[in-house]
Amino acid sequence: MAWVAKPAERFGTAVLDALLPARCLACPEPVGAPGALCPACWSALAFIAPPLCACCGVPFEFEGQTAHGVLCGACVARAPVFARARSALRYGDGSRSLILRFKHGDRTHAAPAFGRWLARAGAELLADADVILPVPLHWTRLFARRYNQAALLAQALGRESGCPVLVDGLERRRRTPSQARLGRAGRARNVRGAFAVPAARRARIEGRRVLLVDDVLTTGATMEACARSLLSAGATAVDALTLARVVQVEDAG
Repeated sequence: MAWVAKPAERFGTAVLDALLPARCLACPEPVGAPGALCPACWSALAFIAPPLCACCGVPFEFEGQTAHGVLCGACVARAPVFARARSALRYGDGSRSLILRFKHGDRTHAAPAFGRWLARAGAELLADADVILPVPLHWTRLFARRYNQAALLAQALGRESGCPVLVDGLERRRRTPSQARLGRAGRARNVRGAFAVPAARRARIEGRRVLLVDDVLTTGATMEACARSLLSAGATAVDALTLARVVQVEDAG
């Protein structure tokens, strides 16, 4: 009866949130307002700021790399399918538990705060975007989890920015195995051909610049697979925005 327990659990959490003092999004410490972080958890987060790659958004390690339009070595060697990518946070010790609780632990009340972080990190992408789309879950995973964390992020971003959101603009046609233990090449193979634009949504995609939203960018394989489908459906360009991204030392080389 998990399908009954999940909504009941969320309802109980909402009642407790209304009756008890606001708590930090990442720990039990009290905070001044819902959706806030305590000072210790806030200081543990590593927000991404310039200088960064003009294409994939990976932060550079040297302050001297500040010229507009500078690309990282990976993007010089091979330009990604999407036009630009940006992320709010580095994925690491400070952000991992926060994101995993949101993704798997029903901490959906964090979405408005995350939407504000995304709006700041993706301001230049939002300025050009015609529509926001979340990376979709396969229907079996959506049924089990009861929500798509990327869709919650996209909706929160839409409320912050005023940009329209098309929640069902993409569909995941097959259930792909978890990407967690796969390398770059394995991730690319895993999601190849997994996404498509439904025929009923093509008119909302054609001739428009799309902003794709997801929780974490690791190798970019999922974003690239989604971007290919959107470009094939007539999108003029696709940008990517995630709450966090994995940053490897060699990424910035």
